Amino acid sequence: MRSRKFLASFILVGFFANNASANSWDSVHTITAEKGEVHIEALDQGKGKAIVILPSKGRGAHDYDEVARYLADDGYRVIRPEPRGVNGSKAPMDTPTLHDFAADVALVMDQAKTGPAVVVGHAWGSQPARVLAVDRPDLVKGVVLAAASIGKLPPGSSEKPYGRMLEAIKGAGNYALPETKRIEYLKQAFFAPGNDPRAWLTGWYDKTHQAQDHARDTTPIDSYWSAGAVVPILDLQAEKDAVVIPNILKSMLGDRVEHKTIAGAGHAMAPERPREMANAIALFAKKVYEAP
Repeated sequence: MRSRKFLASFILVGFFANNASANSWDSVHTITAEKGEVHIEALDQGKGKAIVILPSKGRGAHDYDEVARYLADDGYRVIRPEPRGVNGSKAPMDTPTLHDFAADVALVMDQAKTGPAVVVGHAWGSQPARVLAVDRPDLVKGVVLAAASIGKLPPGSSEKPYGRMLEAIKGAGNYALPETKRIEYLKQAFFAPGNDPRAWLTGWYDKTHQAQDHARDTTPIDSYWSAGAVVPILDLQAEKDAVVIPNILKSMLGDRVEHKTIAGAGHAMAPERPREMANAIALFAKKVYEAP
């Protein structure tokens, strides 16, 4: 009886060991890249062609934990740099430009030896993603603009770029406000009706938010809005996005742009529809990486 128990225990331990080994590729590692005063950390998981995800303004890489897991399951290596000022990433914060934020991403990609990759920029993250395509075209094979404000408007438009929901965008991450007010702002600006906004009650970095505003305001939009003139673009929109002016990029850039809308998602997108977001990114990446 004792030998049977020992054998059963041995088989059980072996099963879990083999199972853990089989899934070890999906574990999340940290990449550290440094140059002078710049120290950038990034989350790295999965194997295969690289997909790099840049987060929304004032937020960090963990917003995409589920998205990254799905993409890793689909056979991609997913790298998520933390912006300067978020978690372990540190760099000068007073007067950065979008070129600095893009260089932070390039530093990580060079360290990780990704080669040309699909770069996903969510909301504010779409700006350094596009700048990266201009400054380091050797690192960008395709760009996904997820819930992204383009920064340019078609002729005759009366709206202002980056002009929607400013009070709610700033108030949502203001920890000095009552939680009920912040939830109200989150619902207004970031989450579609019926979706739970509490996922974004935490995870805000005010100094990063301020540095990113400075970078956007001091980098000429005409120098980067189109992500250069070559790489394919997926304009990944959210059906209930209250921040973004929709359906303008393809009319401005033509066949370079593929358009897709995620139903039931707002500007936050990732915590609302992570599977759908990952599917759209994976399908676009497959096309890009298979293209001659």
